[in-house]
Amino acid sequence: MIQKVVKEIRKLLLEGKSNLTEEQINRMYKIINPDNANYKIYGVRVATIDKIVKRVLDNYNCTYNDAVEIYKVLIRSNIEEEKFAGFLFLNRFKKFFTQNIIKLFHDEFIENCHTWSVLDSSCVRVLGPFLAKKGNEELAKRTINEWANSKNFWIKRGSMVLLLKIIMVRKEFDKDYVYNLVEKMLEFSNENYIEKGIGWLLKTCSKYNPEVIIDYLSKNKKNLSRLILRYASEKLPKEIRAEILKK
Repeated sequence: MIQKVVKEIRKLLLEGKSNLTEEQINRMYKIINPDNANYKIYGVRVATIDKIVKRVLDNYNCTYNDAVEIYKVLIRSNIEEEKFAGFLFLNRFKKFFTQNIIKLFHDEFIENCHTWSVLDSSCVRVLGPFLAKKGNEELAKRTINEWANSKNFWIKRGSMVLLLKIIMVRKEFDKDYVYNLVEKMLEFSNENYIEKGIGWLLKTCSKYNPEVIIDYLSKNKKNLSRLILRYASEKLPKEIRAEILKK
């Protein structure tokens, strides 16, 4: 049954492939910027992928274990939309998630993550909400700390995306914990996606306690790149943002 489900998902995704111009295709690849030369992107919207997943799931009596195996097959594809279908399919079984879901995603990311979009969407839509649940506080901290120490830069970025999603759910944050993670990530800020991750994390925090983030950016702007400062100050008042961005 697993292969039948995968085959149907792949067929529907291919049928939903956008009829894009060469200019649109080039722009899409430039934005997604996969680190795999053989990577393919159809241009199917996430909402459409989710509808395909639901449609296929309605036709089969899948178990959680089936969903895990389907996820493994699809996440190992070199097609962006198939990877999305994999984690969106698995997320339909989120009531069965245990802490084992963390290791599953971690191990697949190590080998099969080639774009920021797959990583970020997996963390924001699947792992982050799971870790933000009441009772998962220690698991969340342990996961973020372990991922932050990974040698894989996608996993490193993932530690920040997980934290910012948890902050979005709880609408509060521990400033010292955030600052410690940022300082750790700054050691690897030569990586573009790490820099953007730092900025995104701080910007998220600024929605819930802007004064704390303004203070941090003002005191540390000499140590933060222009890219981080631009991302981090995006939601701040214009005059304050201008001051932070001033050399």
